[in-house]
Amino acid sequence: MEHHEQHEPLSLAEISAMRHSMTDGRLAMTRRSLLRASGAAAAAMGGLGALAGCGIPPAGRTDAGNSEDHSSKEKRINFSNWTEYMDVSDDGKHRPTLEAFTKRTGLAVKYTEDINDNDEFFGKIQAQLAAGQDTGRDLIVLTDWMCARMISLGWIQSLDPAKLPHAYTNLVPEFRDVAWDPGRAHSYPWQGIPAIIAYNKKATGGRKVDSISQLLEDPELKGRVGFLSEMRDSVGLTLLDMGKQPEKCTADDFDAAIARIQKGVDTKQIRRFTGNDYTTDLDKGDLAACVAWAGDVVQLQSDNPDIAFAVPKAGYMTSTDNFMVPNKARHKQNAERLIDYFYEPKVAARVAAYINYVCPVDGVREELAKIDKAAADNPLILPDEEMAARSHSFRALSAKESKEFAQKFSDLTGA
Repeated sequence: MEHHEQHEPLSLAEISAMRHSMTDGRLAMTRRSLLRASGAAAAAMGGLGALAGCGIPPAGRTDAGNSEDHSSKEKRINFSNWTEYMDVSDDGKHRPTLEAFTKRTGLAVKYTEDINDNDEFFGKIQAQLAAGQDTGRDLIVLTDWMCARMISLGWIQSLDPAKLPHAYTNLVPEFRDVAWDPGRAHSYPWQGIPAIIAYNKKATGGRKVDSISQLLEDPELKGRVGFLSEMRDSVGLTLLDMGKQPEKCTADDFDAAIARIQKGVDTKQIRRFTGNDYTTDLDKGDLAACVAWAGDVVQLQSDNPDIAFAVPKAGYMTSTDNFMVPNKARHKQNAERLIDYFYEPKVAARVAAYINYVCPVDGVREELAKIDKAAADNPLILPDEEMAARSHSFRALSAKESKEFAQKFSDLTGA
C-alpha cells in the first residue's frame, strides 16, 4: 500500500472547535488537519464531494489522449482541491482570489474541496482515467508522489508553456525541475510542504531541539517525542541526519533509517506517530518536540509563544502539492489560465497570507508584506536562499519499491 494517512477520525465537536480563522484565538484548521477526518465528519463540515470511490487496481499505462477542448465555448473550469486550501473572506462567504479571476476573465470556477487523501481521491477517478473517460475535473491538486504515479500511467496532460507565462517566469528555482516531472511538463506546484522540527520551549526547559539525533537519543525527551506518519518526511529527515541523501537513497539506506527509528520505538523514546494531530499535544506540552509540518507551526506560534521550530543543519524535507490537468478534461486552456493566474505575485500573496504554506512564486515577498509583514519575513512561508539550499525531496519510487517501503514503515508505526 502506498502512503495513506492513518489517523483516528475527528469528532464533529473537534472539527467545529478547529474551524479556520476563528476570532477567539483557537487553533486554525489547516488542510493537513482534515487528512484525519472521517468521510462522515468531513461531509458534515460541508464542501466535500460525494463521489463514490472505485476500488479497482491501477490499470496499465493508457495514453488515452486529449479530448476536444471546449474552453472557447464553455466559459468554466471544474477545480478539485484539498479542504481548507484556498483563501476565504473574513465572513466566510467568498473566495476572493477565485472571484477576482472570474471577474477578470469571465470564466466561472466550480471549486470543490473534495480531496481528503491522495489514495482516496485516486480511487475516485482511476476507473474513468483507465477507461479514457472525462473525470468531470479540469484541474486537480495532488501531492508529488501521487502526481508521479499518475504521470507515469499516462493519465495527465502536458501543459502548454505558451499559456503559462507567469508560471514559467515566476516559479521559484527550488521547485523548477523535479525528477518525476522533468521540466514541469505536466505539473506546477500549488504549495510547498516543509517537514522540520518543532518544540515547546516550556516543555524542554528552554532548550533548543534541532536534530533528529536529539529526538531519538536525548534522555530528557524520552516519551515526549513525535514522528509523522508520513513515510517520506520521517524517514527522509532520519536519512539526512545519517548523512544520506533522500534523493538517492538505496533500499539498504531505507532499512537503516527504519532500524534507527525502530530503536526509538523500542526504547519508548518516541511517544507516537501522528498526522496533524500532533499540534494539540505540542501546544499543551505533552509532546516536547516532534517532526512537524511548517504550516502548522506558523499557526501554532500565533497563539502560543512557547512554540519554536528548527531547521536541522543536515537539511529538511519538502514535498509539494501540484496542479495537474487530467486526460479528457473539457477545459484545459481555461485550467491553464487559472494556473497562470495563481503565479501572479499579488494573487499568490493573498493565498500565502491565508494558508501559511511555502509559496512557490518568486517575487511575492513585497506583495505579501503589504498584507502581512510577519508572514513575508517568515522563512517557513518564504524560505530565504540559505534555507532553500537545505531542502531535500524523497526520490521517486517504483511501484514495487513503494509497496515494499510502505509496508516496512507501516510495520514500524503499527498502522
